[in-house]
Amino acid sequence: MGIHLIAEFMGVEREKIAWVRKMRPMVERAVRESGLKAFSSSYHQFRPHGVSCVYLLRESHLALHSWPEVNYLAVDIFSCESGEGARRALELLRKEFSPRRVKVRVVKGMEYEKLLRGEKGAGRAGGG
Repeated sequence: MGIHLIAEFMGVEREKIAWVRKMRPMVERAVRESGLKAFSSSYHQFRPHGVSCVYLLRESHLALHSWPEVNYLAVDIFSCESGEGARRALELLRKEFSPRRVKVRVVKGMEYEKLLRGEKGAGRAGGG
């Protein structure tokens, strides 16, 4: 199992992504309501503005990085489980931040699944 969601939120209102005090409640609500289980989180406030945050999850991780000067928020969610919680978290973050445009890349079927099944060539350099 495993899914990696990489998203770009463009056209996000600057005030929503410039300051930790604004972002933290929005991200915490999305993590909580998605069903993901957070062990810990860390936020960094950049100057003059911008935020990076990382959540260490039972399922893996969630990270966001903002560039308010261009109304941009990068979202990275990895789950080693079925992916339902990760997908819910992404949708909840989309609702919280209301981007004008969203671009999402989904990566699944990681090499480790092949290793678990004992497939030949799995885990070798170059993807086998």
